[in-house]
Amino acid sequence: MKLFDTIGNTPMVELTSPNPPVRLFAKLEGNNPAGSVKDRPAFNMIKAALDRGDIKPGEQIVEATSGNTGIALAMAAGQLGVKMLLIMPDNATPERVKTMKAYGAEIELTPAAKTIEYSRQRALDLSKDMGYRILNQFDNPDNWKAHYKSTGPELWRDSQGAITHFVSAMGTTGTIMGTSRFLKEQNSKIQIVGAQPTEGDSIPGIRRWSPEYLPKIFEPSRVDRIEEVSREAAEAAARRLAKEGGVMAGVSSGGAYHIATNLARELQEGFIVFIACDRGDRYLSGDLY
Repeated sequence: MKLFDTIGNTPMVELTSPNPPVRLFAKLEGNNPAGSVKDRPAFNMIKAALDRGDIKPGEQIVEATSGNTGIALAMAAGQLGVKMLLIMPDNATPERVKTMKAYGAEIELTPAAKTIEYSRQRALDLSKDMGYRILNQFDNPDNWKAHYKSTGPELWRDSQGAITHFVSAMGTTGTIMGTSRFLKEQNSKIQIVGAQPTEGDSIPGIRRWSPEYLPKIFEPSRVDRIEEVSREAAEAAARRLAKEGGVMAGVSSGGAYHIATNLARELQEGFIVFIACDRGDRYLSGDLY
C-alpha cells in the first residue's frame, strides 16, 4: 500500500444523540494521512493537474490557505515531486506552520487583519508576476470532484443508504459541493446542510465570503439549508465533542457538530452525518482547548 492509498475510507462513528430517534454520526477526517478532510482534494488537484500536463514535475505551485489545505498540499506536493509555496494569514497556529514546513513547503505569511481574501489575491499576483502555477482550490473543479469520488460514496456505503442529512462546514465549499452531487444522485430527498459563521464572526475553516471572493465552484442550489454558527458556539461544541464524544477536532468541526445536534432536536427521526474536519492537536497552542 502507498501513502495515497490511505486517503479516504475514514471511520464514521456514532455519537450520543440529543434525540434518540435521530442517529448522529461524525465522519473522522482527521484519520487521513496529513490529518484532515483536505487530503482528498489536495491530492486530487495536484495529481489531476500532473496527469493533464498542466503542471510538470519540479514546477513551483503557489496556493492560498487558512491551514488544513496547506498541510495537505505540502504533503501531496512533496510526494508528487512539485514545489509548494503557501500563502496564509499570520494568525495560523504554530503547529500548522511547522507541519507545512516539515513536509517541505515554503510559507509566506500575510497580515491576519486582511483575512484569507488578501492571501488569495497575493497568490494570484505571484502566479501572474512570477509565472508560478496556481491550483486555485476555490475555483478548481478537481476540489469538489475528490468528494464526489470518495466522500459521498463512503457516506452512502457506510450508512447503507440510510443517511437523511449531511452537515458540513463551508470554506472552499468543495466538500459540500462534491458530496451533495453524489448523495442527491442516490436519493434526492437527502438534505444537505451547510455551516457558515454569523455576521462579524471569524471561524477557521468556515467562511462567509464577500461576493467578489465567493468560490466559483459553489452552487447554492446544491445546499438545501445554510445554518449560521457563532465562534463562541463552535468552540463550545468542539470542547463538548472532545469531552463527551471522545472526538478531538478543530473549531470548524465544532461548528458542524453544533448545527448537527440542533438539527437532531428538530427531527422526529433521521440519520445525520457531519464532517469532523481535522484533529484537535492542531489547536493546542491556541485557546480552543
